[in-house]
Amino acid sequence: MLRRKPTRLELKLDDIEEFDSVKKELESRKKQRDEVDVVGVATPGEMGGTTGDGKTREQMINERIGYKPHPKPNTLPCLFGNLQF
Repeated sequence: MLRRKPTRLELKLDDIEEFDSVKKELESRKKQRDEVDVVGVATPGEMGGTTGDGKTREQMINERIGYKPHPKPNTLPCLFGNLQF
């Protein structure tokens, strides 16, 4: 087996600045979310299980992943097809 020199990764100033900006953005989002929770203001999803569009969480997930549930028919001809004897 051939041996090779270890790969060297260099940390650049741009990478550090990008990391700091993303970190500050995440902290500000977390802080805003905590403030809303502390105040006790419920979001529409917490109150009725729906969002502003009137969709439930399950419907939003199904729409996002492309799942379109079709209700199953409960009638006998639909379950067994057209059986003729």
